[in-house]
Amino acid sequence: METFPAVSAQIGVPETIPMEKVRYCLYARKSTESDEKQALSIDSQVKEMLQIAERDGLEIVDIRRESHSAKASGQRPVFNELIRDLNSGRYTGILTWAPDRLSRNAGDLGTLVDLMDEKRLHQIRTYGQSFQNSPNEKFLLMILCSQAKLENDNKSINVKRGLRTRCEMGLWPAPAPMGYLNEKRADRKGHVYIDPERGHVIKKMFEKVAYERWSGKKIYHWLKFDLNFKTPNGNKGLTLSNIYLLLQNDFYYGSFEYPRKSGLWYKGVHEPLITKELFDQVQAQVKSQIIRTEDKEFAFTKIMQCGLCGSGISADEKFKKQKNGNIHRHVYYGCTKSRDKHCKSGYISEEELLVQFETLMENIDLDEIGIKEKIATEVERVKKFQRVILGTREKIEVKDIDIRNYAKYVLREAPDLEKRELLGCLRSKILLKSKVISLMI
Repeated sequence: METFPAVSAQIGVPETIPMEKVRYCLYARKSTESDEKQALSIDSQVKEMLQIAERDGLEIVDIRRESHSAKASGQRPVFNELIRDLNSGRYTGILTWAPDRLSRNAGDLGTLVDLMDEKRLHQIRTYGQSFQNSPNEKFLLMILCSQAKLENDNKSINVKRGLRTRCEMGLWPAPAPMGYLNEKRADRKGHVYIDPERGHVIKKMFEKVAYERWSGKKIYHWLKFDLNFKTPNGNKGLTLSNIYLLLQNDFYYGSFEYPRKSGLWYKGVHEPLITKELFDQVQAQVKSQIIRTEDKEFAFTKIMQCGLCGSGISADEKFKKQKNGNIHRHVYYGCTKSRDKHCKSGYISEEELLVQFETLMENIDLDEIGIKEKIATEVERVKKFQRVILGTREKIEVKDIDIRNYAKYVLREAPDLEKRELLGCLRSKILLKSKVISLMI
C-alpha cells in the first residue's frame, strides 16, 4: 500500500494516511481583499493544484470555484456545499492554494477543525503544506488562518482611521458627488474640483427650485429633454430620486457628514457650488413638495399606463369654492410624461374614469378566482354582522352574488384600497389614451 508523508513546514511527527482512502475536492477562491490583488487567479490556482495532484497521484472528485470573501462565517455558497459534501463522505480531503483560501474567520475555521476531529476531513493540502488530524498540525492550521483574520481586522481599523483622518483634513473620502470630479494626481488624493461640464447645471438646479419653485419632476424634464444631461460614468441621465438626493446633499455648500447619519460633520476644503442660505431655501421647498405628495391619496394611481408613450399615470387634485362657501374636491388623472415630455394623452376626471370603468365591467375579462375570494370575505363579514348584531341567520352564498355588479359596487362605494385591489384582479393591463381607458390586448 503506497503512502505519502505530510509535506514540509510541519510541527511534530507527521501522520501518514493511505492515499487511496483520501478523495479530494479542489477548492479555488479568488480573494476580494485589496491586499491580495496580485494573488493567483482562480484558473491559475486550479492549474497549479492539478499539476500537484497529477504529480502525487491524488484523486480529485470535484473542482469548486468561488469568488466570495471569506471574512464572514457561513456566507460562501460554494464553501457551504463543500462542507455538506464532506459530511456526506463524498470526499475526505481538500486541495487548495493556501490556508487563507479556506477561512479568514473563526466560524469556518472551527467547522474545518471539527470535521477533522470527527474524522470526516482527513487532510488539507496546500501548495507548500499539509494538515492532518494531529494536534500540532491542526494548531498550525489555526495559527495560519487566525493570522489571516488578524490581517483583515487590522486592515479594517486602518482603513477607518485613514478615512477619519482624511475627513478631518476636509477631504472627501469617496467618489465625488455629481457636479464635482476627483483629482487623479497621487499628491492630491481626496481632493475634488468642480466639473466644468456639469457643475453649473447642478448650481442651476438649486436656483430653479429656490427662486422659481420648480418641482423635482420639472427639474427631471429640464435635464432630460432640454439639456440631455448625462452622468460622467455610464452616460446615463438622472432619475427623479437621484435629483432629490442631490438637492439634499450638504456637500454642495462646503460641509459634509461622513458616514451618512453618523452625526460627524466636517468642513470641506473644496470650492462650494452654492451658499448655505440657498441650500436652506431649497430644503424648505423640497420638504413642502414631499409633504404635499405624501398627504395625497388617490384610488387609481399605479394601476394604469399611458397608451401613447408608455409612461405611468399620476393624479392631482383641485379645490373649487362655491358661492355658498362649500368646497368641492376634484381629482384628475393624466400621463406623468416621464418618457415623452410632449405626450398629448390629456387628463380625465375621476368621475369620468369611474363611469368608464363601470361600462368596461360589462365585458371585462375578470380574474374570477381573485374576485370570488374577495366576495367570500365580504359574505362572511355580512353573515357575522347579521348573527351577532341582528340575531338573524339569513343564508347568503357566494354563488348568489353577481360578480360584475359587485365590481361596480366596489368602484362606486368602497375605499380607495379596495378599488385598487379589485382592479389588480384584471388579467390585462389598463391603458389610458386620450382620456379613454382600455385593456392591453
